[in-house]
Parts: sequence; C-alpha cells; structure tokens
Amino acid sequence: MVLDLGDNCMEQTEGMGAVRNSTDGIGPEAQSDRAKPVRTRARTSSIGQRDRLSHNGLQPKACSGAGISTDTDHKAVAGETVVRRGTGEVAQATGRRASGRRPLSLEVTPQRLRTSQTTERKILQPPWRSGAPSPPMRSLTSPSLGPEGGWMRRSESTCTMNASVTPRPSKGRIRSATSLPHIAKLGSLKPIPPAPSPRVPCLLVALRPINLEQERQTFFESDYQYEPQFEYVSPEPVSVLEKYKEGSGLFLSQAIGIMECVLRKFGTYENFEEITGGSVLPKSRVWASARKYLQKEGCVGEVVVCLSDELLSQAVMMVERCRPTLTINLQGARQHWLEGMLRHEIGTHYLRGVNNNLQPWSSAAGRKKFGLKPANPTEEGLASLHSVLLRKQPYLWRAALLYYTVHHAANMSFSQLFSHIARFVQNPAVRWEYCLRAKRGQTDTSKPGCFSKDQVYLDGILRILRHRRNIDFKMLTSLGKVSYEDVERLRHMAVLHRTRIPHFMQDEVRYLQHLDYIVEVNELDDAELQNLVP
Repeated sequence: MVLDLGDNCMEQTEGMGAVRNSTDGIGPEAQSDRAKPVRTRARTSSIGQRDRLSHNGLQPKACSGAGISTDTDHKAVAGETVVRRGTGEVAQATGRRASGRRPLSLEVTPQRLRTSQTTERKILQPPWRSGAPSPPMRSLTSPSLGPEGGWMRRSESTCTMNASVTPRPSKGRIRSATSLPHIAKLGSLKPIPPAPSPRVPCLLVALRPINLEQERQTFFESDYQYEPQFEYVSPEPVSVLEKYKEGSGLFLSQAIGIMECVLRKFGTYENFEEITGGSVLPKSRVWASARKYLQKEGCVGEVVVCLSDELLSQAVMMVERCRPTLTINLQGARQHWLEGMLRHEIGTHYLRGVNNNLQPWSSAAGRKKFGLKPANPTEEGLASLHSVLLRKQPYLWRAALLYYTVHHAANMSFSQLFSHIARFVQNPAVRWEYCLRAKRGQTDTSKPGCFSKDQVYLDGILRILRHRRNIDFKMLTSLGKVSYEDVERLRHMAVLHRTRIPHFMQDEVRYLQHLDYIVEVNELDDAELQNLVP
C-alpha cells in the first residue's frame, strides 16, 4: 500500500521508478536482503484545490524549510507499512491508520459538494421524478386545456375528486378497477383546494328545487291535485328564464307521430323502456362501461366521470375547475342505453368542445368576429342522434316526449300537465320527472309557463335529418361548436391538424345509413321536413 501524503510533502521519482530513502540510514546491503516491494507508480497529476479541501482525514502539515523532503520506506516485515517523514516522525504499525490524508480511492465527497451536485441532477430530471404527478397515457392529439400547457395528472377515483390532494411521487400503484381518469388543473402543482360545488353551478343543477322531495311527496299524497311550490338555492337570472319561456309547436305533429309509432309497436312506454333499454346498471357496470368508451375515443386521462342521483337529466357534461366532468344519473343508466348516452356526452359534446378550442372562433369575441350562428339546435340535435345511432330500434321517444311536454306546459299548470301526458306515460314517477323538467325555474307551478330548453333536442334532430345529404359531418365535428349552416363558410379558415373525430363517424357511408334508418324507424317524411325546414 502506498499512502499519498500530498503534493508538497512527497518526493516523486520518474524514469526508473526507484524510491529514495535518504533519511532512514539503510545501506545497499540491507536493501538487498529484504523482499523486493511491489513497484508502484507514483501519482504524477496534481491534486486540485477541491481535492485538497475535501478529504476526510486530518489536514497534512505543510513541510517548512528548504531542502526538507518526505520519503516513504516500504518494509516487508509481517506485512507492515512504515511511513517516515523528514522531521523524524514514525507512524504506527499495522492496525492503525496514518494520520495523513486518505487514499484517493477512499475519498468521500463532502456533504456541501454532494448537495450541490444532487441539486444539479434534479434540475435535469423530468418533472414527475421530483414529486410532480406523472403524465397519463393519452393520445397525441389530446389538447392542453390550459393557457400554458403542462403535465397531465394521472387518474384518480372520483370518490376523492374534491378532496385536498398533496402531490407526491408515483409509487407505481395500480388504480382501482372502478376508478376513472380526470384532467388536473394545468400549470400548477399546488393541491386542489376542496370545494363543495362550483362557483357558478350548471344550469341543470341550479334549476333543481331544494325542496323537491317534500313537494313530490305532497303532490302524490294529494292524488296529483296539488300544485308544487318550488324553492331554489338562488333564483336564476331573469334573462335566462326569459330566453326559454316560449314553447314552440313547429314540430308538434312529428313529436306525436314518433310517440304513437312506439305505442303501436310496444303498447306502453314502460314496455318500450324495458325491452329496448334493459335493466338499470349497478355502479360498477357504469364505471366499466364509461372507461371502455373513453378508451374507444382515446380520452382516458382527460374526463372526470361522476355518478349522481341529483340530476334532472340523464347526464350532463361541463367543465368544473378546469376539468371536463361528466355526471351520469344512475336512475337512467340502462344496459342498452348507456353507451348511447356516452356517445351523446363524450363522443359529441366533449370532442366538439376539444376541436372548438383549436379554432380561431373559440372565444365569444371570435364567434362575434366570424359572425357564427348559435351552436344550438345543431349541438344538441347531433348529440341526440348519436344517442340512438347504433341501436337496433332507434326510436326518438325521449326527444319527442320532451318537446310535447314543454309545448303544453306553456298553457297548463303542473297538475294539468301531469294528467295530460298520461296518454303517453302511465308510470306516475316517470310523468313527474317530465313535468318537473318542463316546469323547472318556476316557483308557483299553478301558473302556466315552461322552460323550453328541452325542445332543442327534437328541433335539432329534425333539422339535421332534413339536410343530412348535404352536411359534411366530419367537418361539422372538426369545426367545433358551430351550426351546420356555417360549415361551408368556415371550412377554409379552420385549423384541422389536431382535430378529433369520434369512432362511430369514421365511416361516412355507414354513418349516413344509420341516419336513414332512424328516419325510417320513426316514420318521418322527408317531404314534410323539407316544407318545415327550408
């Protein structure tokens, strides 16, 4: 072993590699009797300033005075290594380390330098290695739903969606089979503060009466003669109620014809629901179906899915705290209808919204600049067609009954309307739901009045079916939230590079065949539609 004692205290010899022993008084004869030591090449490179300051042993003393040198003597006696200095100090035998500097092979980097090196390495690591959430697997065309982009958080169970979450490194855990993905708020790694509800609630949620169950019980106990008096958390702005206070009768005959067609085939609505809808699914089946559909559209990791019993509609798609959120009404999640609802909400509303964010008219100012028509009734009409698109019996019953109920709600009280629609729906619970939707927003339901938004479904369906031969449906989806009337004018200004088309619209020929079949099954007349819709 050769102990390196430093630049200023070691005499190094090059060339023959001999070691001088001028201070120990050993002659040539004594040197010839001892075992020849292993020749070791002396270090010729200088130890830098960092190395001199970072050793773990005692600081070597600098040699003072001219002509004083430090030599090493190797004695092969019982494996001893003796170190002699020019000053006459003798080191201890084997079993005790020299008090000088450690060998370079045993150097340990000081904590101060190690910390700085670690910091530099962390800067070069991907963001999820330093505690940020890992980005999910998602399609390359997925949009960055934020002004500055960022990594997308991995999916979480919706049970903890509103809980305070502290970012932590991924441990490689496998998610629960019932968990569904979501999009986290981008551009920030701070925990999401808990919030019981969004600051501006969805229209369908805001118009749900807070005393609904109490009024429902009173209504049923009165043998359907009581006029419910609804209360709301906060009254909807007058401008919203004014916008939807007028019902239309333009497509009333088509609505009645569709419902009569269903009754002729199935006898009652209840039979129609049981035969074509199937049984109500448990939560686990709803989770699995929703996740499977998200995979079909390449949307895994982008949409939060929630289950609720509080919705007046079957489902609603909205953006809650920068995250696209689909809320599904468990009471309407039927075996054969659930995928149609997912085509409605995700395959239509969500994907058209994604495409809309890529276009120059994505903002309100942009829509005004390009002179766009309102997105409805095209938006809801297209989504409603997709709800029944792949069904074996694609009846437009729900859209027709909503249209019919709203039309008569404008001239009837709640109890009168409830009695009137018994012609089409016998189940009192189902009738209650339809009347409630038509009268929502009202406080005193004894007065005539309606909330006409539900008429947009059949209105949009029939307008699209009227022009189905002339509409470029792929372009209509790619352009985002636009009316079918604006497609030809906007196609040359559109950004099409990253737009996304739902899987059921890829084959245009087959898609049109499905639309023709819907017209046939519902006994719609193209000539009548052409007269009603120019």
